[in-house]
Amino acid sequence: MKIPIIGRAVSLITVSDIVDAQTRSRMMSGIRSKNTKPELIIRQGLHRLGFRFRLHSTQLPGKPDLILPRYRVAIFVNGCFWHGHGCHLFRYPSTRKDFWQTKIQQNAKRDQEVSTNLLKAGWRQLVVWECALRGRKKLNLDELLKHAEIWIKGSDKFLEIAGSE
Repeated sequence: MKIPIIGRAVSLITVSDIVDAQTRSRMMSGIRSKNTKPELIIRQGLHRLGFRFRLHSTQLPGKPDLILPRYRVAIFVNGCFWHGHGCHLFRYPSTRKDFWQTKIQQNAKRDQEVSTNLLKAGWRQLVVWECALRGRKKLNLDELLKHAEIWIKGSDKFLEIAGSE
């Protein structure tokens, strides 16, 4: 079983917007940061494997999506667009390029700071990218969860799970 670990640079490919600015603004404001479909998939899978966790802990840097206190593990389920993942699901919008590049770069910088602070606080970190759960390069969910289970019970400090190459 091969789980890719991604550390690529972000491409600067853009996509034309097919809706007006007001419609796009309304659509973007409706996007949730908690309880997203990818997050629910991971939560259900880990619960089925017997893991018990807390949600969106404000006590830890970055408010991880899940924490497993017993294992000192913080889990983030990251959207490829919002966190600038260099996969097939990420494209910069063609409108307001400067705004989006700045926003996504700030998100990536904050992710790095959160990761450093979690490690300093003695927490291990698992990042599951959206492309591992959906899209043409998604991974088999049972294999993904099995790999996550092995990592959680292990001692490695950091793991990223992303879609296949």
